[in-house]
Amino acid sequence: MPSHRHRIVIVGGGFGGLAAAKALAKADVEVVLIDRRNHHLFQPLLYQVATAALSPSEVAWPIRHLLRRQDNVRVLMGTVIGVDTEAREVLLEHGEREGYDSLVLATGAQDTYFGNDEWKRFAPGLKTVEDATAIRRKLLLALEAAERETDPERRRALLTFGIIGAGPTGVELAGAIVELGRSSIKGQFHTLEPEALRVVLIEGGDRVLSNFDKELSDYTHKALEDMGVQVELGAMVSSIDAEGISYGERRLETRTVVWAAGVAATPVAEWLGIEADRGGQIKVAPDLTVPGLPNVYVVGDVAKVSRADGEPVPGVAPAAKQEGRYVGKAILDRLAGKKVEPFVYKHAGDLATIGKSSAVIDFGFVKIKGWAAWWLWGIAHIYFLVETRTRIFITMSWLWIYLTGQRSARLITHGEATSQKPLDEVDEN
Repeated sequence: MPSHRHRIVIVGGGFGGLAAAKALAKADVEVVLIDRRNHHLFQPLLYQVATAALSPSEVAWPIRHLLRRQDNVRVLMGTVIGVDTEAREVLLEHGEREGYDSLVLATGAQDTYFGNDEWKRFAPGLKTVEDATAIRRKLLLALEAAERETDPERRRALLTFGIIGAGPTGVELAGAIVELGRSSIKGQFHTLEPEALRVVLIEGGDRVLSNFDKELSDYTHKALEDMGVQVELGAMVSSIDAEGISYGERRLETRTVVWAAGVAATPVAEWLGIEADRGGQIKVAPDLTVPGLPNVYVVGDVAKVSRADGEPVPGVAPAAKQEGRYVGKAILDRLAGKKVEPFVYKHAGDLATIGKSSAVIDFGFVKIKGWAAWWLWGIAHIYFLVETRTRIFITMSWLWIYLTGQRSARLITHGEATSQKPLDEVDEN
């Protein structure tokens, strides 16, 4: 596609990449957005897909659809494997190359197992729609297998769910699994009792939600225990296998483990041939460019950016969106010969939900917990969804769950047909 317009390639269709593309909507430039998936994912609600509260189509939308009214953008589905900074080309896996004048790298984060990659087989993380539906399948299959199981020890292991990591994702998963399991068991399984369900939240630090104020952290800890979640603090995991988790001096027998303990940046630093920190992040300049590469911008989880107080900008969706919008404007300002001001992050607060009618919000100047925080959490998430239709459907789903306790997305999908294997064997794949 020959063009004399300035060509901007954006890699990644997440919050940062999409925000950058939209910031360029009215500009006389050529935009190419590349993502290995065809959809934009609202990751903060992905745990609700994993716990059967929402369906995948309610938290993900085709990128082409979201940018359908933007004439200057072209969307490509492909996997980037490198960047040739001298030739100014992005390299794709089948040999294609996409030339650029300006490059925006917004590829997000991936799970890290701190050198124990063999754990991934037994403890999947929660980063993609595929992850969420696979976890949902394991959760629901565990209940089905427990219904058939006659051995008390095996049944106890099937009804025990281990979550590693007590950040927002781990806390939200723990509460949601309790609610899913107990609402599903009640009146629907003949040999299972809701009290038999056990959720264990394992954290290596000394408190849950360590990035929140201690008062909110303590409140969350108590709220989880009141729900029936077993919280294990100061517990470093030493092994994970098909039969359970070893941590500290203890052993947890479980067939379902979810990893929420750590993330690392995608390998952008390797593509550029530059150094990164231990988490894979690149320390960028104040205008979010890569030092020595003034036409390459990095946003979101890959970028290491400091706030005015010296603290790092958190790896959350609002930060990625702010960075994406800033980069779009910065490119246009540079093309117009205007001065580019440094990026300034505006923190909107930290939010986490614990369970139905319970959440915590830390705005810094004010802290909210309990029922009021839960409603504010819900309103904030509805507001930031990208489509009106989705806002309506999710609001209706949440109201239904709030009033009845029942979740409508409890479908066991993907994988081999259950008629071909016993449930306890299917559960492992």
